[in-house]
Amino acid sequence: MDELHLAAAGIAVTVDLRVGHIADLVIDHTGKRLRPLHRAPWADEAGAELESLGGGLRYLSGDFLCAPFSASDVEPAPPHGWTASSRWTVETTEKLPDGMRARLKLARRIMGATVEKILTLRDGHPFLYQEHVFHGGEGAIPVAHHAMTVMRDGGRLSFSPKRLALTPDVPLEPDPARGRYRLVYPARSDDLHAFPSLSGPTDLADYRTGRRTEDFVMLVEAGHAGPGWTAVARRAERDLVLVLKNPADLPVTMLWLSDGGRDYAPWNGRHLGVLGIEDGRTAVGHAASLGDNPLRREGVATSFALAPEGRVAFRQVIGGIWLDNGAAAPSHLSVAGETLTAGFADGKTLASPFDGAFLASPPAV
Repeated sequence: MDELHLAAAGIAVTVDLRVGHIADLVIDHTGKRLRPLHRAPWADEAGAELESLGGGLRYLSGDFLCAPFSASDVEPAPPHGWTASSRWTVETTEKLPDGMRARLKLARRIMGATVEKILTLRDGHPFLYQEHVFHGGEGAIPVAHHAMTVMRDGGRLSFSPKRLALTPDVPLEPDPARGRYRLVYPARSDDLHAFPSLSGPTDLADYRTGRRTEDFVMLVEAGHAGPGWTAVARRAERDLVLVLKNPADLPVTMLWLSDGGRDYAPWNGRHLGVLGIEDGRTAVGHAASLGDNPLRREGVATSFALAPEGRVAFRQVIGGIWLDNGAAAPSHLSVAGETLTAGFADGKTLASPFDGAFLASPPAV
């Protein structure tokens, strides 16, 4: 079996078990069908050149767990680790009183740890609730989710409070023969709406298509009550993509702005309008996350410590709701009990069923 299909009332998810990626997420909300996640254009194509790619890139889609994030330069593994590039098995599927739950297990061990993926869907909730658990192991592991959405005509972003944004030392595509970028590397700003770019200050909350560039920037959560979140109001799709986390577990949100900025295979300038929303506890690379790095110098945790008898767990939520006006992102989100409310600058609000206890669990240990 190469796919897991899990469904509850109004929502369904497909997992590519070859690599553990969320291949599709379908949400029926107020009579509209939403697909908030992105699947790479080559993921379902055939060809020897594609088959030679690593599994994570070959079937790039939706969301997946990176352990480690970026370079696997401590324990041998592909980029983003075996969690993103090798097989997961379905341990159980369970009918809940109000939904469905599946438990998956990574076929390989990471730093000696067994890795479990727990997916929960609840009837009438336009959200996928995810938990990952590391059982045992030794050393330390940086982790990140790798959620991706796509926009035909750009959109507006908003975030839970962030205290700074910074780029790494080197851009994703420094060679102009292979691709392009527009942000400054390295750079740092406490104003997300005026981040340094090659053409002057740029607004990270404004995703415009057609720039043909590839960029990466890290946002550090500020201290605040409530969940960490990213909201993407997709203009053409007329919906609101939501990604939520517990910032005590995942203090960094990395934005991957991928809009035709890579000219070589399999990208070939056709990976357009994609935004990665990558919530993590990591720097860029395993070794860098364990040593001195810009995030640690800002007081940000960039790995989890593993122990032979220990348990590390962290959670994330992905969802989508319909917007009558797809041009505006919310100014704030609030969670009370079983309701998530998005508030907008014009005073309007949108409410949705939401498991308010899911992200309020104690921080991972």
